[in-house]
Formats: sequence, C-alpha cells, structure tokens
Amino acid sequence: MTRSRITSALGALLLAVGALAAAGPAAAAASATGPVPPAEFGTDWHDPLTADPPVERPATRSCQVTVAEAQFRDFTPYTGSYAPPPGCAGPWNRVVLRLDGKVKGRQYDRLGYLTMGGVEILRTSTPEPSPDGIQWSVEKDVTRYADTLRRPQPVEMLIGNVVNDTYTGVIDVKVTLTFYAAEGGTRPADRTQVPDRVLPVTPGTAPTTPRNTERILAEVYATGSGGGCEEYWYLTTPDAAPYSCKAADGPYREVQIRVDGTLAGIAAPFPTVWTGGWSNPFLWYVSPGPRAFDVQPVVYDLTPFAALFNDGRPHRVEVSVAGLPAGQSGWSTPTNLLLWQDAGRAVVTGGLTRHEQGEPANSSRWTPGPQEHRLDTEGGHRLTVAGYLDTSHGRVTTTVTRSVRNTSVHRWTEGEDRDALQATWTDEESVTSGRATVRTERTYTMDGETTVGPDARLRTVLSLGDRAETRATRPGRLPARTFLDHTYTGDASYTTGVPRDQRHATATTTDHYRLYSPSTCHDRAITTVQGTITEDRRRC
Repeated sequence: MTRSRITSALGALLLAVGALAAAGPAAAAASATGPVPPAEFGTDWHDPLTADPPVERPATRSCQVTVAEAQFRDFTPYTGSYAPPPGCAGPWNRVVLRLDGKVKGRQYDRLGYLTMGGVEILRTSTPEPSPDGIQWSVEKDVTRYADTLRRPQPVEMLIGNVVNDTYTGVIDVKVTLTFYAAEGGTRPADRTQVPDRVLPVTPGTAPTTPRNTERILAEVYATGSGGGCEEYWYLTTPDAAPYSCKAADGPYREVQIRVDGTLAGIAAPFPTVWTGGWSNPFLWYVSPGPRAFDVQPVVYDLTPFAALFNDGRPHRVEVSVAGLPAGQSGWSTPTNLLLWQDAGRAVVTGGLTRHEQGEPANSSRWTPGPQEHRLDTEGGHRLTVAGYLDTSHGRVTTTVTRSVRNTSVHRWTEGEDRDALQATWTDEESVTSGRATVRTERTYTMDGETTVGPDARLRTVLSLGDRAETRATRPGRLPARTFLDHTYTGDASYTTGVPRDQRHATATTTDHYRLYSPSTCHDRAITTVQGTITEDRRRC
C-alpha cells in the first residue's frame, strides 16, 4: 500500500495554531432496529452520531450565549468576544458547550480548536461530508473553565480548511455555551472538579501562579496532526525499514511535561484515528473513532511541584513528545494550568521530596522477509514524584506515580498492499494526597489491517479500544470505582482509482460505549451498514 493510501485526509492541512464526552446529533435514532440498508453507499447517509453518554443537564434556570459562528473556507481564524450572561451570573452548577456543524459536497476531515482568553476549551475534528450534506454536533462539559468564563474574553476559533473546484465543502459551525444556575436544590459545581484559576501556557512564556496554590493540574491537548506521518505515528518505522513513513526511533511516543527543565509528568498519547484514517473514510461516515470529535486532554498532577510555583517567580512549563524525530513537526500540545488555592493562607510553602524515574525503554526490531516485513516495538517509562505543602488545614504530602508502556506488531508487504498493526498502550497512574488515593489504569488498543487486491478493491478491518478503570479510596467514604469501555469495530471496502460513483463502497461498523460509576450507568451500541443505522441499543 502506498503512503497516500494509509494517510488520513488530515494530511492535506496544517494546523495554524480537547473525562469528557462527544455527543451526537439531537435527533438520535430512537428505535432499537433501523431500516433495511442499501446494497452500497449512495450520495447520502445518516448524520454522524456517537454512542458517547450525553452531558447531564440540571433542571434549573439556564442562559445561553453564542461564542462563535463562522464558515471556514481557509486558515483564517474566527475572532470575536465573549461576555458572561447577565441573567445567569453564577454560581453555576454546570456549563455545557455545544458545537453544531454542517457541510456538504466533498471535503477532507479537518482539525479545529476554540480558545477563550487564550485557554483552549475545545479541540475537535470534523466528519467527511456526503454530496447531499450532513449535520453533526458535539457537546462537552466545560464547567472546569468557570474561572475563564466569569469574565469577558477574546474568542478565537479555527477549523483550517481548503475550498476549491475539487474540495467544495465549506464548514459551517455555531458554538454556544449554556449556563445552568446553582438553584432549586442543586449545588454549585464540586470544588474538587472546578479550579479557582485557569492559566494558559503559551510557548516561550513562563507563568506565575498565585502563591497560595495547593493543587496543580496541567492539561495538554496533544494531537499528532498537521500533515505528514505524525498523523498516524503508530505506523511509522525506523529509517532502515522499507516503509513509506519513517521515524528514526520507530512508533513509540510519550507526551512529557517539564517544570524548569525537570521531568514532571509522563503520559501515553491516545492513538486518535481521524475520520479519513486507515485509508477508508467509509468507516467513519456515521460513527467516528473514539475521541475524534472531542479530543480529550492528557492530564498531569503537578501538585508535588506546587511549593516551587509558590515562590512568586515565573516558571517554565514545557511539553515535548518523546520519540518524535529531532526538529520534526507534527504534534500540537496546547496546555492549560488548573489551580486550586488555599483560602486560609496567602502563601503556602513546602518542598519537593522525591523524584525518581526509570530508564526510558524504546526498542524497535525490524525483521525483513521476502513476502512480509515485521516490526516489533516495545517501549515504556516510569516516574515517581512527591512533595509536601504546609496548608491552613495541615501538612499534606502528595505522591504521584505513573507508568506508561506500548507494545506493537506492524506487518506489511512490499508495496504496502497489505498493512496491519496490532498495538496496545497502557498508562497507569496513582495519586496519593494525604490519606486519599486515586488509581487509574488506562488501556488503548488498535488492531487493524488494510489490503488492496488485484482488482483494486481496498478493504479495511479495524477495531479500536479506549478503556479506563479508576478506584478512589478516601477517609470516611466507601471505595468508589469508575469503569469505561469504548469499543469501535469496522469493516469497509471500496474500489480505488475510480470516480466516487463507481467505488461501490460498503461498510459495517459498531460503536459501543459503556460507563459505570456509583452515580452513572450508560451502555449504548450503534450499528451501521452502508451509512444506515440498523441498531441503536441502550441497556441503562
């Protein structure tokens, strides 16, 4: 298979400059069994839809504000201004962002962002349209950005696009915020989930934080994108291997954050597949891959470094991607700092007491063969940091341990007419603060194969997994467990090298999302055939 066959359509653009859920259109399929599908794709199909849980909305007074409304034809950002709603001044129980989009004709998948006051609150990508046109929506709980939303802010949004005689789709979007008042028996949003301050971290600057900060999280909207091979970094090979996309150290990637040059956090990136990915847009016309519409940030607990930040001086916060060849672009890493302050003290002091990291591992072994090449990759890293703070409620010690690992087997033939990958990423984290401990085990999986037969028929069979289990133990409370399992499977075929109406494309997909916690039960599975929903099953 040639490089042009494996790359996502996002390769046509450069990005000029994200525990959340992407919601499908409001008009979701209500019946358990849908209509009989056509024999192959036509010129239209069901609007994009995900099995993700909807954002819960309290039954209280609400106010809505439009923050962006634009048609994207090129790489010119939309700029505007935001003011808090006077009818819902706060405190808020919840704030919900909703993006409504529409596009018709022919267009690639595109990557976009929305910032308010420099804080990135949404990173998204778009579906590919039908000739007759599609509509879709994304909903996201953005209550944690309440600090930003309390004040007037400049707004910037961009979905970089190219419109010409061939690619005709103009991306038309509207973004609103709905504020739900904390009244009628509802309480303001949980302070443990909503920081007192949110600071954007811009390249080349060093933020100064309030001196009474007692908890710090960093969130990084890390995406391999913007054209080139980093859009599908998990398929790259070392330079010696005869493959169309190369990276000197192979496919292992690790998102790292540093404070004043010291490694402060590590994470496994999520292997997002955009809606033109794996050579086969027919896989994604109705159900996008996990997180494609709502790119979730990597989150790091930097509380062990809080005493350093509290000295009143600016400190460098830098994000890098290990495994990315030196000097090579292809990753975007917008970063926000989320800060909780100690209301009982003007200055909180303490110290960093422990910093231990294991030796990073990254090994790729290429095995050539007359019929098939094989690349076996293993990589991983471990980091433990600890620090204490003398707060108004006593001394609190926070220890963060994180371990990441990736294994993959990549097989391909000469000419890449068969290209297959089986890969697993794990990201295990333990945070102990005082007598409370939260352990999270994340697992991402990808198992797929694309083949091109002598009849130019391209077929992609693919499964993707996004799983996480969190266990929390706190004094005086019962242990709490949250379990998430989001699985996508698809099988799609079409004839290459012919006009669109001669591709005779077919596809069967299933998007299954399960989420269980002490307060939540969500289990939904959506099956499509040739763009028609044949089953929409809910079990909770």
